[in-house]
Order: sequence, then C-alpha cells, then structure tokens
Amino acid sequence: MTIFVAPTKNIFVASMQHLDLELHLITRKGSDERRLIEKCMKNDRSAQRQLYEMLAPKMFPLCIRYMGDRDKAEDVLQDGFITLFSKLGSYSGEGSFEGWARKVFVNTALMSLRKNDVLKESEEIDAAWGISSDEPGVIEKIGYDELMKIISGLPSGFRTVFNMYVIEGYSHKEIGEALGITENTSRSQLMRARGMIQAKIKALK
Repeated sequence: MTIFVAPTKNIFVASMQHLDLELHLITRKGSDERRLIEKCMKNDRSAQRQLYEMLAPKMFPLCIRYMGDRDKAEDVLQDGFITLFSKLGSYSGEGSFEGWARKVFVNTALMSLRKNDVLKESEEIDAAWGISSDEPGVIEKIGYDELMKIISGLPSGFRTVFNMYVIEGYSHKEIGEALGITENTSRSQLMRARGMIQAKIKALK
C-alpha cells in the first residue's frame, strides 16, 4: 500500500497561505468594525441599529446575570447602549471592541446596583443558609444553563461579586474599588455566593 505524503515545502506554503487568509479576515473585520463605529459617532441611525443588533444578544445575558431580573436587565441594557454610544470616542481601537463594550455594560449594571445597597440583604441571609465552602467541586457538576439560573436567583451582593470574580475575572481589589467595599468583604461575599450555590445544587438532587 502506498501512502501519500505531501512535500514539506507544499505543507509550509499551504500553512502560510491559510495564515495570510486569517490575518486578512481579521484585518478586514477590524476595518469594518472601525467604519461602523465612526458612522455611529456621526449619529448614523442605520449604523447605530447595526451595532445594537450586533451587541445586544451578547450583552443582554450579561445584564440578566448581574440584575437577576429580565425587566431590570432590559433597563440596564438600554442605559448601557446610551453610555456606549456617548463614549464611543474613548475607544482607542486597541484590544477587542466587544471586550471594551462588555466593560461598559458591566459598569452600567454596577451603577444600577449601587443605587441600592447590593450587600444589604447578603449580610442578613448568611446564617439562614448554613453556608460552607467545603465542597469545591459541586459547582462544576451542574450544567451551564442551570448554573446561570441559580446565579440570577442569588441576592444581589452575592451575585455581583460572583459574576465579577468568577465570570468576568476581576480581582478582589478591583471589585472592592468598584463596589466601595474592602477586599476581605469581597472575598467573604464570594465564599457566601459559592456556598449558597452549593446549597441550591444540593437541593436539586
């Protein structure tokens, strides 16, 4: 049996062509994105709608995770877009535009939560749930959709810190600065959030 082996040179050429194509597509996407942003900054309604339709499906779930309620999440989504359109000029073009937009919506959600004391109910619920963090693997055993549902049902303080630390990747220092709390309080809220999630998962079994 004869096995065909492509010449090394041909493989290298094919790989370089594929890489060139990927770089071309990335560059083109960046150029199209920049043109869209520039049109939005000129109050082009069609471009603003296009940007809205591009980002809304990705940002709405984020808003739900923070607010825990669809109606409140819709308000934050709209406020987030108002802020985003007003601050497009501050986007430097460095890094992912979607990542920059994500921070806008996270900050909008945090501003909404700060209008109420996001940690107020959290302190009062602690003892009632018998919270502990002695089973770190419990959370990993549940499906994504079910976990998101449980997170949305957490008290706002727990939910906010859990979202920021576990999902968004903020440090406890950054969370403390954003919410006006100490790093130790942030760590405590995260531990309580994980404990409450564990308790809810156990209740499902």
